[in-house]
Amino acid sequence: MTSASAEPELPSSAQRWVITVTVMLGALSAVLATTIINVAIPQIQGAFGMSQDDAQWLFSGTLAAVTATMMLNAWLVQSFGQRNTFVGALTLFLAASVMGGLAPNAAILIACRIAQGAMAGVIQPLAMYTLFRIFPPEQRGQAMGIYGIGIVLAPVFGPWVGGVLIDAFNWRYVFFMMTPISVIGIVAGLLYMPGKEPGARRTPLDWQGFLMMLACMGCLLIGLSNGQREGWDSSTVLGLLSAAALLLVGFLAWEFHTPHPLLEMRIFSNRRFAAASTVAFTIGLGLFGFTYLIPQFAQKIQLFTPTESGLIMMPGGLALAIVFPLAGRLGDRLPPHQPVFVGLLCFSISSYLMSGLDVNSSFWHFSLLILLSWISIGFVNPPLNAGALRSLSPDLLGQGSGLINFFRQLGGAIGVNLLTSMLDRRTFFHSDALTDWQSPANSATAEFLKLTGQLLAQGGASENLQQSGALDFLGRVIYAQASTSGFQDGFMIVSALFVVTLIPAWAMGVVGRPEGSPLGGRR
Repeated sequence: MTSASAEPELPSSAQRWVITVTVMLGALSAVLATTIINVAIPQIQGAFGMSQDDAQWLFSGTLAAVTATMMLNAWLVQSFGQRNTFVGALTLFLAASVMGGLAPNAAILIACRIAQGAMAGVIQPLAMYTLFRIFPPEQRGQAMGIYGIGIVLAPVFGPWVGGVLIDAFNWRYVFFMMTPISVIGIVAGLLYMPGKEPGARRTPLDWQGFLMMLACMGCLLIGLSNGQREGWDSSTVLGLLSAAALLLVGFLAWEFHTPHPLLEMRIFSNRRFAAASTVAFTIGLGLFGFTYLIPQFAQKIQLFTPTESGLIMMPGGLALAIVFPLAGRLGDRLPPHQPVFVGLLCFSISSYLMSGLDVNSSFWHFSLLILLSWISIGFVNPPLNAGALRSLSPDLLGQGSGLINFFRQLGGAIGVNLLTSMLDRRTFFHSDALTDWQSPANSATAEFLKLTGQLLAQGGASENLQQSGALDFLGRVIYAQASTSGFQDGFMIVSALFVVTLIPAWAMGVVGRPEGSPLGGRR
């Protein structure tokens, strides 16, 4: 935000907390909408006859929209002010939520999800920017801890609430549940949100850059989502991915030369912010894929109900209410890379332990591993956000808050697509490998078919039906085991990804600027 060249006058303590509650209502609605759909995907697939490829757009399409509009945050706030941007985005978000709950077909439902995501992309960085600006410098780690509560608690409690609504009513109430929170947020925003900053001037929107970035993301995500179905070496997929690469190069070249860039490239000359952005991107890759895998594993492998698959995250959510304030205070007292590094390492360990889960794992075993995961990530987000923004001058805070969320969401959109594809490929791989072992020479297979045939005979099945029924049941067992192994591979990949993330996390401290020397100056 080029107009905010100096620190604003801070509100009183009472005003600060009223504004905090207001923006967190908006952030809570936005993040809740992004992740709550996970527990409803099986029911929506059944209602509209959607394939897995189409159903994944309910999640990844929303993430793509969230990511795209985050780049507009700085321009919107500078042009219209925090209050108007917040209220306008939340109003459109509310309308999309209601229309999604009333959607008569899959196409309209996906369109409403994308509209929800577009408005969520405006609200999330605006909440971070507002909190960072209204708290004094020595309490900004605490402010990022408060922001993290809404960002992470929503996907933790959301699936449980969504599961309860699905079991009690149907999947449409997953959309309607955002209505009361959004209405309260709109009213509070009109009353308490800060207005347009004095001296702020509306600059021309970089439409060319925005459209190039939008086209780049569209080509990338469509290419990734079709890779498994079309083949990764198909002309369609290769063409889409090549177009995404060319559009990215064109976007960066344009941003270097246009007088009013959508993306201030000079922000990446701040090495601490560049390292934090890398961490945010890789966290998004792993964390969003992780939250996508958990309810799918719980319902498809362990046969939990939607309520149970949401409830399994509840202990982790309760722990985060304690962890986030502590992590925020640590972010005010320690170099930010230290708690970030420790949190990432612990998350990697917990994900590795999850790769040992199977159909026989107990509810509480699964829940305790998720608890460890959420506690770990609770020590990452507040110091990461605070450390990234502290190194920027006030005129770049709007850009910084949008970008740090942009990279996290971009990583999430890519991660969900890649993990979905990986899950299918690894399931097929394990299925083929297990099938190759099944032969008359395999004594275990022969004994399994014999016992299954005897059970069918006791039920009155004919000899021919006994044989075909035993083979069919063997096929089902093989697929169930292959699917379990596919999920286990997914958790292992997430664990490895977070190990790699330790490198840029440590670099935040090694290459970071001193806290007192933010980047300044204009190009």
